[in-house]
Amino acid sequence: MFGSLFAVIVLAVLAAPLYASQVAHTTPSENHLTDRTVVDGERTDIVSLEGIPIGPTWRGSYLLGADENGRDLAVRLLYGARTSLLIGGGAVLLTLLLAVPLGLAAGYLGGRTDTLISRLLDLLWSFPALLLGVLLSTAISHSGAQIGPVTISSGSKLIPVVVIGLVYVPYMTRPLRGQVMALRGQPFVEAARAAGMRPARLMASELLPHLLTTIVVVSTLLFVNAVVLEAALTFLGAGVNPPEPSLGVLIAAGLNDVVLSPHLLLAPSIALVFIVLSLNGVAEGVRRALDPRGTVNFDLVRGR
Repeated sequence: MFGSLFAVIVLAVLAAPLYASQVAHTTPSENHLTDRTVVDGERTDIVSLEGIPIGPTWRGSYLLGADENGRDLAVRLLYGARTSLLIGGGAVLLTLLLAVPLGLAAGYLGGRTDTLISRLLDLLWSFPALLLGVLLSTAISHSGAQIGPVTISSGSKLIPVVVIGLVYVPYMTRPLRGQVMALRGQPFVEAARAAGMRPARLMASELLPHLLTTIVVVSTLLFVNAVVLEAALTFLGAGVNPPEPSLGVLIAAGLNDVVLSPHLLLAPSIALVFIVLSLNGVAEGVRRALDPRGTVNFDLVRGR
């Protein structure tokens, strides 16, 4: 059920450009402050003279109504959900790129390497995810950042990807480190070491395949957390910058007009709830399929 719901959500956000061009006949950033549309056979202002946007028409155009600038809310919601899902997915990929090597190195090499990595992770772990995300995002957004050959300019959507990806590194590294420590004394590891296999090759060819279940299970849960954290960061002004649509942008904008136009807050909030519920269901299904004995500590991944 949850997998089907998430599949429908993914298909909907992928079809956002098609819906915008063929059904709504607008774009997520196109203003219609002075335009009119037909509702129940009558021509109606999209935004009234008092500045109140039209509510849901339940038709192709303005299916969920318009925002304060006359932009089609359904179009912005589809594009916003796509932005949030892409940021969440990109953040999880960055977490994997950083956490998997760190977990392998800390668990297998031990000693000073493990101590250094563990203390660094403890530093990140000591901050709540939301607080650390706001601090990092604010620092990077102020003047951009240079990470190797990659330049991140102020206001870029890469900022929440990098910030969320860094925040969740300890949540992935700790389970991997513990599993590698349990595996490094196994006979197949001792045999590979006795055969003269170098540590880097041994970790990649002998240990990494045994971590795939943990990686997949934890990644699905982190994806849920990443989508929620993106919405929270953007809501606090430390994520995606308006007018670029995302769930956090739409929720923050809807909160300002909740009394006169409650649909502006209800639509993105309900969409976020459905996304989180479907992803949680998918994560639980993956855990039951790949980890029926519950060897992966989900409470640790959730930061409890």
